[in-house]
Amino acid sequence: MGGGKNRMPGWIPKSLLLFLFGLAGVVAVSAQTPLRVAAAADLEPLLPPILAQFEQATGIHAEATFQASAVLTTQIENGAPFDLFLSADLGYPQRLIGAGLADAAGTPDSSTPVVYARGTLVLWTRKDSPLPPPSLELLRNPALKRLAVANPDRAPYGRAAVAALSSLKLYDAFKPRLVTAENISQTAQFVDSGNADAGLISLTSALTPRLSASGSYFVIPRDLYPPIEQGAVLISKTTQRAQAHKLLDYLLSGPVQAQLAKSGLTPVK
Repeated sequence: MGGGKNRMPGWIPKSLLLFLFGLAGVVAVSAQTPLRVAAAADLEPLLPPILAQFEQATGIHAEATFQASAVLTTQIENGAPFDLFLSADLGYPQRLIGAGLADAAGTPDSSTPVVYARGTLVLWTRKDSPLPPPSLELLRNPALKRLAVANPDRAPYGRAAVAALSSLKLYDAFKPRLVTAENISQTAQFVDSGNADAGLISLTSALTPRLSASGSYFVIPRDLYPPIEQGAVLISKTTQRAQAHKLLDYLLSGPVQAQLAKSGLTPVK
């Protein structure tokens, strides 16, 4: 009898257990949800190890999708569930801010994207190319038949390439000889594979082990194209605002800015 008084009715512990198991499942799924980063294609060579370091330092797992900034912007406008957008320019994140889809919360002016780095445009050729080494003179060489550039309608580096060619009064002559890629990573692939004789690509691509081994580059003078200021914003619908902001702060930290500099981006600090 005494033991019977202390026993709870069977349906209570069963329902309680089901509730606790369900709650534990929700917590587990929440804990495993990665931070989703929409990242400009020029970051593909260098961002993955930084995200791995970030996870080691904070326990926050982040995954990046690399595309042209315009493509990522369209995906975000269409509801793609990103948490943080790292663009290769300021225009696309500003467009998202204007549409109420993003902000730079935690900054003095949340209506302005956070500049996390600046890009550099270079002219790259394969070492086994019969052409002279990359230089401005090479762009004037009639032997240069095919020049790879990123799509200027979608990729900031493509707009920078067009601006540089225009500044040199070479764009009209090059128009029929341009090999246009969807993003800056594909531009590098085109010239590395021999589908183009030379390419106007990002310094981040030129400094990768593969392209460093197979080719050489010339830094296009910065006064030939507008600054490639790379901006970041938090996506308004994110459910991981604190984590996304922590990653942005991590990118702006001194050690990571120094790491970006070694990989071809100009740090902002």
